Amino acid sequence: MELSFSTSCSTMDWHRVAEILKTVGMSYHAPEIHQKAFEASHTTIFVHSGEMLIGFGRAISDGQYQAAIYDCAVLPEYQGRGVGSEIIRRVVEQLAHCNIILYAAPGREGFYRQHGFARMKTGMALFLDMDSKRQHGFVE
Repeated sequence: MELSFSTSCSTMDWHRVAEILKTVGMSYHAPEIHQKAFEASHTTIFVHSGEMLIGFGRAISDGQYQAAIYDCAVLPEYQGRGVGSEIIRRVVEQLAHCNIILYAAPGREGFYRQHGFARMKTGMALFLDMDSKRQHGFVE
């Protein structure tokens, strides 16, 4: 499996980004919303197998001391092969001088622990759809 990694949003198929997020069970939006979000991010990583987009991740940051990782996703058939780990490694490398936070899908916390992340005791959230997030295990 030969993979290529890029950081450019300029030629991205934003419909494919939304499809991948939907496929892996993460929140997804209209393609133009994802385009705006990724283009406004501090760090973006896209992974292709040949011509096919198979995964990605992004981080927002002030570029000085705080950052947050979002939308880290890999197609199921490529999971367990180190693709997600490489996305996280590359994002963290770009933000090595920052504190980095993220929220993981319930059940995926172990993946992030393997990369040095720890559960926060004081994390709080105000989601647009609190009932849905509560139902899916993101908040108490």
